[in-house]
Amino acid sequence: MPKESTYIAKLPDADGIYAYTAEEDAIWSELYARQIALLADKACDEYLHGVKTLGLDAPRVPQLKDVNARLMQATGFGVEGVPALIAPSKFFQLLSEGKFPLATFIRRREHIDYIEEPDIFHEVFGHCPLLTNAAYASFVHRFGENAVALGKDYSWHLFRIFWFTVEFGLINTDKGRRCYGAGIVSSPNETRAAMVEKTSEFRPFDLMTVLRTPYRIDIVQPIYYVIDSFADLDAINDEDIGAAIRDAKALGDFPPVFAAKAS
Repeated sequence: MPKESTYIAKLPDADGIYAYTAEEDAIWSELYARQIALLADKACDEYLHGVKTLGLDAPRVPQLKDVNARLMQATGFGVEGVPALIAPSKFFQLLSEGKFPLATFIRRREHIDYIEEPDIFHEVFGHCPLLTNAAYASFVHRFGENAVALGKDYSWHLFRIFWFTVEFGLINTDKGRRCYGAGIVSSPNETRAAMVEKTSEFRPFDLMTVLRTPYRIDIVQPIYYVIDSFADLDAINDEDIGAAIRDAKALGDFPPVFAAKAS
């Protein structure tokens, strides 16, 4: 988390309930209403179905225990509350155990359009709906297992796979190209960039290309990778990811298509 951040992770009470204020509930409700309307013809059907399955339209911040129960019923996946940013080893370990780590605070109104660190809106509205889809949940679970097996020397490139799929992925459907990545579906600016303005570059997903593509977390993405199905996404786990990463390191990164971040 950036040093200047004043966000603090919320902790549950003895019953597993997180306390949110009326203002925080209002922010969730506003974010939800704005984004679900924008996504109606832009997100893939699997994502929109997942939103309904999780019952995210309640006018308050959802409780993690409720999200967990509905996910477990749908695919056996779960969630666990954590600080906004955790060590890669802990992150991948939780995924390997079938648990998605979720930040528990929600952004303040002055950050309603953009927050660099993940909050509960990004986590629950962005990530959790697709975890109700069996093929997608399998991809995330097995990806965590592969990451744990490979270890920290591979983390940087593993996050590139995660970034261009789970965070900023697009998918071809019979209705046309649709978004599914959490960083797109939870951000109006990113949704418009990927689905309306279309000034970015759209590439078919290729593992080696993705592994050699640098990214920045604090800009609208200039490159999106597009899969054909969630089954194809899960099939990435059947490849020798370790060997692919070693080859990508030997070949080197592609030149970035964005300006370097000011120090």
